[in-house]
Amino acid sequence: MKAYEYITQGVCSRQIHVEVDDEGRIAEAYFISGCPGNTLGVCSLVKGMKIEDVIPRLKGITCGNKTTSCPDQLAIMLEKILENA
Repeated sequence: MKAYEYITQGVCSRQIHVEVDDEGRIAEAYFISGCPGNTLGVCSLVKGMKIEDVIPRLKGITCGNKTTSCPDQLAIMLEKILENA
């Protein structure tokens, strides 16, 4: 199991924490700050999913007039995890 942290940009949440198992599945995810209902929902939905399956589902989602969102920031974080794997 590996743990990762990511400082978000352009969203209400400040940070994302993700734990990935040896098979590349998200074992745990949580956001620091942000909209609790939305961030808890996203984390619950991605738990148990392979990183490669999560990225295309969340990448590019925006929030209001922002160019990103908490789900988009999670996708960006997961891309960085894959790049450094």
